[in-house]
Amino acid sequence: MPVWLREHSWRQSGSAVFLSLPVPGVRVTAANIFCTDRYLKVSVPPFLFEAILYAPIDDTNSTAKIGNGIVFFTLYKKEVGMWDSLTLENGNKETLQYLRENAVRKAHEKAKEETEAKKVTKQEHKKYALEATMKLEEAERKRIEELKEQERQKVTKELELWEDQQKDVENQKKVQKEGQLHEEVGQLKEKKKEKNNKTSIPSEETLKTRLKPTKGSGSYSMFSENLKEEQLPAPRSSGTIKINFTSRVFPTALRESRVAEEEEWLHKQAEARRIISADLSELEDLKEEEKNPDWLKDKGNKMFATGNYLAAVNAYNLAVRLNNKRPLLYLNRAACHLKLRNLHKAIEDSSKALELLTPPVPDNENARVKAYVRRGTAFCQLELYAEGLQDYEAALKIDPKNKTIEKDAEKIRHIIQGTMQNS
Repeated sequence: MPVWLREHSWRQSGSAVFLSLPVPGVRVTAANIFCTDRYLKVSVPPFLFEAILYAPIDDTNSTAKIGNGIVFFTLYKKEVGMWDSLTLENGNKETLQYLRENAVRKAHEKAKEETEAKKVTKQEHKKYALEATMKLEEAERKRIEELKEQERQKVTKELELWEDQQKDVENQKKVQKEGQLHEEVGQLKEKKKEKNNKTSIPSEETLKTRLKPTKGSGSYSMFSENLKEEQLPAPRSSGTIKINFTSRVFPTALRESRVAEEEEWLHKQAEARRIISADLSELEDLKEEEKNPDWLKDKGNKMFATGNYLAAVNAYNLAVRLNNKRPLLYLNRAACHLKLRNLHKAIEDSSKALELLTPPVPDNENARVKAYVRRGTAFCQLELYAEGLQDYEAALKIDPKNKTIEKDAEKIRHIIQGTMQNS
């Protein structure tokens, strides 16, 4: 049997009701609170609090703050006025039962409408993220094409300038050669003229003597000489050399490889392909690089850097579906959820990253610090300062010299102390 919570205090103004409900010894979360316009329920086993409100409230804008064993409600009235009591006291059992069932029915209908709205919004966000990604890629492609065109024009101008310079150099050389040739021809003419002037006309006897052929063993004629043919060696005989290679997947030689690491890599690749072919039939239209978790992680990082957090979440979601054993994917997605104020999802992703970052070693210290800080930040934004302080202190144990984390932890301590004094 549940233990009914009877002790509570409330006060009101013309537009709001302030209700303080002590819940000793148990931890209350948002999931333990159910509220509609006429019905309020807090169920934390073994405790139970239920109230049929005196008049309708605005359950959308009403708030509940949880901390230090107390739940403090701020309930905004739909109509300005003063209530005679917090709950409806004159109603009979059937009326109360009807109001309770009506409240549950309205809550289910509202939840269904919100689910449908979220589904439509999610589809619109996906469509927007895809369009934004395509626009970014198109802009990047145009930028690259413009750079290529600029480089091509620059190289073309440099080539034309070089060709003009080469033509000028060749023309200069040609002019110099013509000048030198002209000078040499003039010198030869002058020498020939001088030689003709010095040479005398020979007599007939001298001409006959010069024209007599020589006889004897000392005679020589260039036309009667038998030229020796050059003796060349015979061509080599042809043959075939056979080379056998070891059948391997990797380009390195077997003697240079590490068989154990290669087998592990091949196993991981086969497992990734099996997952893709098993439950990701919608990815058939994607390119090969878009099915790579590393490529998707880098894509998500670029989207996060440009402030497109929804597109980054989509990239990390697909990367997680391809490989759900990489803590950095959850850690980066938690950062996106913090920016989008999806605080519960940020807590879940940070917790999952901490689960995967085991065992704690020096190589993953930085990642564990980020996971604790992001989860602690989400807790604090949900006003769960005690849980947030625990995560910040865990981060300080790993990195005690981090002054930023130390200052944030001190701020949280002051907030907790102020809350305790006010209560």
